[in-house]
Amino acid sequence: MVESRQTYYLAACIGVALATTLLVRDPYLSSVLGLIAIGATLAVSLRFVMLMGELNFATAAFYGIGAYSTAISVTIFEWPFPISLLIGGVVAGLVSLVFGFITLRTKGPYFLLIGFAFTEAVRIVYSKSLVIGGNSGIVGIFPPVALDAWMPTLVMAVASALILGLHFLEKSDFGKILLAVRDNENVARSVGINVLLSKIACFACASFVAGVAGSLHAFVNNVISPNDFGYLVAAFALAYVKVGGESSIAGPVLGAVILVSLGSYALGFGGQEHIFYGAAIVLAVLLLPDGLTGLVRRGLPLGKRVSK
Repeated sequence: MVESRQTYYLAACIGVALATTLLVRDPYLSSVLGLIAIGATLAVSLRFVMLMGELNFATAAFYGIGAYSTAISVTIFEWPFPISLLIGGVVAGLVSLVFGFITLRTKGPYFLLIGFAFTEAVRIVYSKSLVIGGNSGIVGIFPPVALDAWMPTLVMAVASALILGLHFLEKSDFGKILLAVRDNENVARSVGINVLLSKIACFACASFVAGVAGSLHAFVNNVISPNDFGYLVAAFALAYVKVGGESSIAGPVLGAVILVSLGSYALGFGGQEHIFYGAAIVLAVLLLPDGLTGLVRRGLPLGKRVSK
C-alpha cells in the first residue's frame, strides 16, 4: 500500500513537471527546468548504486561517456536523433559492464577511489584526443529543428521515464536483492544470490541512466568539453541525494530541484556563487541529516509544536 502510494505521488509529480514545461515559455526558465531534470536523473542514478552499499563517483565518467557518444554520433556519423539519444546510454552501459566486472570485487573507499580515478582518466583522454576536439570539445550537437519548441518537454519526459524505471527496479525483487547485498553479502551468498552478478547488473542499469542523462546534456547545451565531466559532477549529484534525502527516490529529485534552482539564482552573485551554493549544502546536511524528505516523513515536528 505504501509502495503504491509512493508510485502514485511520483507519477503525479512527473505529470506536474511535464505540464510546467508546456506552460513555461521563457527560454531561461526552460533551460533551468532542463538542468533540473538532468540533475535529478543523475542523482537518482547515483542513489541506485547506493542501494547495494557503494558510492559511485564513476557516475560522472559514464555521464561524460554518454554525452561524447551522442556528440560523436550526431556530428561525425550524422545518425538520427532517437539513435543518438539512446547510444549514449548503450555505450555507457557496455563500458560499465567491463568496469564493474573488474572493480566491484572491491568495496567501500577502495571502490570510491577507483571511480574517482577512472573519472579523471576518462576526462584526460577527452582533452588529449584531437579527433573529438581536445580541450575545445565538440560543438554543433543540435536536435532536429522540428523539436526545438518541444525540447524542454522531451528532456523532462525522458528523464521522468528513466527515474520511473529505476523506481520500479528498486521496488522489484531485484531491488530487494540489492538491499540484501548491502546488509550482508555473506548471508546473501548463503541463500544462493550471485553477489558479483547482482552488483554488475545494478551498476550497468545506473550507468545506462547516467549515459542517457549525458546525451540529454549534450543536446540541451549543443556543446560539450572535457571540463563538463569532472568529479564535481558526481559531487553535486551526491549533494542532491544528501540534501533531498536518500531514503526514497523522491529525495534526489527534490534535492536537484532545490539546489539547481539555488545555483541558478546564485549565478547573479558573481564570485560569491560557490560560497553561497556550498553554504546551502553544508547547512542542509548539518540541520537535516535525513534530508528534506526525512523532515516531511517526520511530519514537520516544528509545526506540531507551534500548534500546541
